[in-house]
Amino acid sequence: MSVRLSLLAILDQGPCYGYQLRAEFDRRTGSTSPLNVGQIYNTLERLERDGLVEKGDVDERGHVYWQITEAGRDEVRAWLDSPVERSQGTRDELAVKLAVAATLPGVDVSAVIHRQRSASLAQLQELNRAKYAGANPDGPEELAWSLVVDSMIFSAEAEVRWLDHTEQRLALHPQHALQLELSTDRPKRGRPAKVRA
Repeated sequence: MSVRLSLLAILDQGPCYGYQLRAEFDRRTGSTSPLNVGQIYNTLERLERDGLVEKGDVDERGHVYWQITEAGRDEVRAWLDSPVERSQGTRDELAVKLAVAATLPGVDVSAVIHRQRSASLAQLQELNRAKYAGANPDGPEELAWSLVVDSMIFSAEAEVRWLDHTEQRLALHPQHALQLELSTDRPKRGRPAKVRA
């Protein structure tokens, strides 16, 4: 999630101070990914360093209003005009956990999958309850919130489908056939030698 670009996009509407930016971010995402104020101010300082925002007026309460620069506006337009690229590699803890568990002797991978499926289904039920308990989805704040919750629901549904798929794939192999013994090869330190053509 790009907090940096989200905050810039909000500032494109007009100057805001830190707590105000936090409230606007929460309002637009339904508080599904709350930010702490320290994170906002650190981000604002980096944006200022990069020439994308600048400090503006200070009100009678001492709030410093941050405003977007033209370079910041260009950055927001580029962000909104381009697709989000998902990373190719995976550091997904669940995928790594199941891959490692499937190769360890004595681990009941099926039980690991069942426990995860139960937790994922419970999360899915909670998300669906939250969605249907929501107010009028026609208002802008409710619509923004429901878009984020829908994304979370689809991700949870995909996780359950992936768990089903993984369980089916593992069922095709006897458990002992998947176990990996520790390698006796000693890893080499440093970078691999360059291959010359």
